[in-house]
Amino acid sequence: MASDVLMPQMGESIAEGTIVRWIKKVGDSVDRDEPLFEISTDKVDAEIPSPAAGVLTTILAHEGETVPVNSVVAIIAPAGTQPVVATPAAPVHMVLPSAPKAQGDGAPASKTASAPAALAVVETAPPAAPAASSTEARLRQKSSPLVRRIAQEHQVDIAQLQGTGISGRVTKSDILTYIEKGGAPAPATAASASAPTLGHTPATGAGLAGQTVPLSVMRRKIAEHMVLSKRTSAHVHTVFEVNYSRLDQIRKAKKAEYEASGAKLTYLSFIVKAVVEALRQVPVMNASVDANNNVSYHRQVNVGIAVALDWGLIVPVIKAADEKSLLGISKAITDLADRARAKQLKPDDVQGGTFTVTNPGGIGAQFGLPIINQPQVGILGVGAIEKRAVVIDDAIGIRLMGYLSLAFDHRVVDGAVGDQFMALIKHQLENWDPKQA
Repeated sequence: MASDVLMPQMGESIAEGTIVRWIKKVGDSVDRDEPLFEISTDKVDAEIPSPAAGVLTTILAHEGETVPVNSVVAIIAPAGTQPVVATPAAPVHMVLPSAPKAQGDGAPASKTASAPAALAVVETAPPAAPAASSTEARLRQKSSPLVRRIAQEHQVDIAQLQGTGISGRVTKSDILTYIEKGGAPAPATAASASAPTLGHTPATGAGLAGQTVPLSVMRRKIAEHMVLSKRTSAHVHTVFEVNYSRLDQIRKAKKAEYEASGAKLTYLSFIVKAVVEALRQVPVMNASVDANNNVSYHRQVNVGIAVALDWGLIVPVIKAADEKSLLGISKAITDLADRARAKQLKPDDVQGGTFTVTNPGGIGAQFGLPIINQPQVGILGVGAIEKRAVVIDDAIGIRLMGYLSLAFDHRVVDGAVGDQFMALIKHQLENWDPKQA
């Protein structure tokens, strides 16, 4: 039976993707999970694996085309389907290995005519198109849908820009810098092609002063998801203050050891590990609610980590976080953040989260009141960690302090349960056993 190949949804706010390159061609045999094609979105560039083993018989979305998520872009037929060599003037067709005989005189029928249409007759080349279409496809390969929209609004020829993205693609930062400088393209340096840093174009998707522009597809999807969440869940927030002084000592003692293992030991590593332990003890926080108001309690703890990028926000997921040590969690955070900024996340990396952690404190916020990532029932916000004067045993001392905020769905989680969950996290962080590091 044939299998449809779909354009994956690389994150909650992604509505479309561009086919950058077909790794396999019509007629090629493919194995399940073997890289099949490469896509580019406003947030992620990724190689998409094949959903099934067999033969690639149909390509419905060609290189350079932008299609909505969940659209069928190709068809994979069962193994054994063979190509028929065509003359130079005729397109190559795919046929099944055998076809039923024609009724009546018993003569064999044409394989092309008798085979099922979905599998048997497939042209390998796209229909003829004007010369401009090939130029458009080439430009699409060098930019995301958002970048092309900005270029169209400002009448910028993308072909004239030297992109700093993967394979020379023009990024949002490239084109906005180009426009701000009055048409002077930014030089492509090794630093600009690396992970985004603070000070670049903000992740808000803001345009230039004096402009009135419609929301991009990405911003519209984010808006829809956030408004839906506020309408769906009864949001309640609670805020706890945490003393990180003990963790600071442990982190300084173990930092070099972790770096030697290829991981960064950050406060976020400790926080995620503490969240995992609390989710084990309060399983209702590791649940989700479906459209029929059924609550599913997940066996596995999959923690999503919000990563802020110059061009948006994405939440890659640490799968089976409850089976990982602190070192394992640190490596996972480093890996996912690096691949998110390099646009190398896979579809599976952004799916299946059961709880989310976001870190506005990394930019300096004391704490945030985040919106729940549906259909989850909770999200933890990490505030800035800084030295403060605090009262300790009737004396004033300097300690490393920070706030943690929790948004939870009051339809499922009572206030006392939410506070119990936060108290467990606070206790774990303030009384960390150095042996657990």
